[in-house]
Amino acid sequence: MIRIAIDCMGGDFGLPVTIPATVQVAERRADVHFLLVGNQHEIEQALRSAKPSRLDQFTIVHAEEVIAMDDPIEVALRRKRKSSMHEALHAVREQRADACVSAGNTGALMAVARFILKTLDGIDRPAIATALPNQLGKGTTVLDLGANVDCTPEHLLQFAIMGSALAQAVDGIDNPKVGLLNIGHEAIKGNEVVKKTTELLQATPLNFIGNVEGDDIFKGTAHVVVCDGFVGNVLLKSVEGLAKMVSGMLKQSFLRSVYSKLAALIAKPVLSTFRDQVDNRRYNGAALLGLRGVVFKSHGSADVLAYSYAIERAYVAVQSQLLQKTIVGIEAITQNTQASHSNPSQELNNDNKPAL
Repeated sequence: MIRIAIDCMGGDFGLPVTIPATVQVAERRADVHFLLVGNQHEIEQALRSAKPSRLDQFTIVHAEEVIAMDDPIEVALRRKRKSSMHEALHAVREQRADACVSAGNTGALMAVARFILKTLDGIDRPAIATALPNQLGKGTTVLDLGANVDCTPEHLLQFAIMGSALAQAVDGIDNPKVGLLNIGHEAIKGNEVVKKTTELLQATPLNFIGNVEGDDIFKGTAHVVVCDGFVGNVLLKSVEGLAKMVSGMLKQSFLRSVYSKLAALIAKPVLSTFRDQVDNRRYNGAALLGLRGVVFKSHGSADVLAYSYAIERAYVAVQSQLLQKTIVGIEAITQNTQASHSNPSQELNNDNKPAL
């Protein structure tokens, strides 16, 4: 039985989204038990309204406080220790839950999760990773998306290890291809941090394919793309803004006249397929990697469908042993690095790199 703690009070909408989404997943997954964390009375009411077929799949954990979306990190970390976010993460730490899902304040979630769960050995900073849709009809995992603005080459190397483990565990990709986001494919391009990171990645068992550019993310050139949090967050917000703009422009164009409305009616099946392929709700659920526990962050404005996808990603991560695979990956890189230092003449190329 997989156990998932849900921060029911987090996000822009709270219970009207988190409870129906959780019930939807419960109806599909008979082998999951949910810890619904938040105000007990309000959760009981929302659960009755959602009408789950099996109440034994849910346990309510009362929490007195709620971390607001605009709460400063200091308030979330120090002054609201009885919040639903704190309680959900404590459930993971105390092994009452295998994973936590929250749509709450991103900065607060990262800070509280790091404080309660701590980081894995060999990881200096946790990273935020999610999948962006590509033209192959799948997702390209990108990290870091905003947790770490200033990164060293060693941090980016750790992100690559964790991203590779995520792609293997959640997306089922064997020996995923890892690319380093840069302003060009050539090795001579990029700043000193990127160049040094390339050297570090080339000396690992990772399936590192070299530098990739922004458009490679959407071509599906690499399964995992690594960058610092500053670049990653700008990328993510730009993609979200572009998607909204294109959607709005298409809608306006098809509503412009009677003829365009008729064209929209004829093109409806194609437009529906396109909408499903690029629907960012299907990719909701960013993993907070590098922690001693599985934590997934849903978009704060997620609707029921989007939040259910975040829960599903957490479920798959636990089922496929994401945490254990990350630990193994870190150990493999550490051992390889130590071996390289003890034998500097040893060379390792991409063709004979073993899969993690």
